[in-house]
Amino acid sequence: MGRVVSLGSINVDHVRRVTDAELAALEERYDWFPPRGHTARVETLPDDFAPDAEEVHHGGKGANQAVAAASAGATTAMLGKVGADHDRFGARSALTDAGVDADRVGVADEPTGSAYIFVEPSGDNRIVVDPGANAAVDDAYVRAQADAVRDTDCLLLQNEIPVDPVAGLLADIADDPERPTVILDPAPPAGAEPLLGREAVDYLTPNEHEYAALGDALEEFAGVVVRKQGGDPLIVETAAEQFSVTPPAVDPVDTTGAGDVLNGFLAARLAAGASLREAVETAVVAGSLSTRTAGARRGIPTLDDVRAFRAAE
Repeated sequence: MGRVVSLGSINVDHVRRVTDAELAALEERYDWFPPRGHTARVETLPDDFAPDAEEVHHGGKGANQAVAAASAGATTAMLGKVGADHDRFGARSALTDAGVDADRVGVADEPTGSAYIFVEPSGDNRIVVDPGANAAVDDAYVRAQADAVRDTDCLLLQNEIPVDPVAGLLADIADDPERPTVILDPAPPAGAEPLLGREAVDYLTPNEHEYAALGDALEEFAGVVVRKQGGDPLIVETAAEQFSVTPPAVDPVDTTGAGDVLNGFLAARLAAGASLREAVETAVVAGSLSTRTAGARRGIPTLDDVRAFRAAE
């Protein structure tokens, strides 16, 4: 079924459902509070920022995408770091329980990364990330994983760990004829620009907000762009063609992690040898189905679930 490695973030998600009035108050109080559908990375959260979580889940874009790829049938490994507190949250064991190889996940002195997720009445979300141990993913750690990266079919990257080690990895594998297919999710978009011009990046998967934020930097990217647009048709742009895929109609409960599910399924299907169109169509359905359950990972479907849904349409 193909092999996938995800190099990225591992978080604990603190989820709170908020009203429109509460969102307005947060926007007024914190000038960095993200707009709908965005993620803001804050190196040091202010002391008065203490949202009361209604639910605590496992998350992080890197980890979510790894779990999705495993659920899609790929042999999947996770690369990244958790804190010394990981046993308290089960951050690493949750990956293993989901079928992801977490043997190479490192342990940093910093606490495990945290994401504070504010879910609007519509099901849309806004995310504030405290990187924690994710910021400890350095060049030495990444270079030590070179064999795992070279031996996989598809490498998933995001922008919730330091950029420089990832850029170095992409430079190292650029001329390798047997390098993996690389999918980059430029989220959050701030600081992702140095990765877009790397020859080793084959697929870029921004959502509509990230696509707009990257602006002129997109001109540096020569690969396939997969533009996620929420419930609107996803647009795929290659050098030879452009096509769109319309997500199925579902009643969303929580859109957190839907893009991660899409990325994980896309990687797994490409690693398995599927065509781009088939991989995208499967991934779009998987992402949509995941929104029917609260939490970034709880609603991740299996490949059989997706196939059954498509067959019943």
